[in-house]
Amino acid sequence: MQIKRCTLNGKAIRSLDDLYDQLAVGLSLPKYFGRNLDALWDVLATDVEGPFEIVWNHADKSRKVLGDDFDQVLELFQELEKERDDFELKIEK
Repeated sequence: MQIKRCTLNGKAIRSLDDLYDQLAVGLSLPKYFGRNLDALWDVLATDVEGPFEIVWNHADKSRKVLGDDFDQVLELFQELEKERDDFELKIEK
């Protein structure tokens, strides 16, 4: 089975809304996605069909801009890796 890949461009992420936009397009998230971290967890944990991966290019740029929000999103993705055996996160600096 082919792995669905969502590549995030960290250079273009200046806010959580930018992140949500890239995820929505890259993973074809449903229109009702609530655009907050709880809704992101819900949709990634249950609505996105696996296997899939998120590749976050230039994550260091996003970290500088997003600050604590970056850490929260990273923690969410790491928890998702533990929850789903068909999801992988790849961070590229």
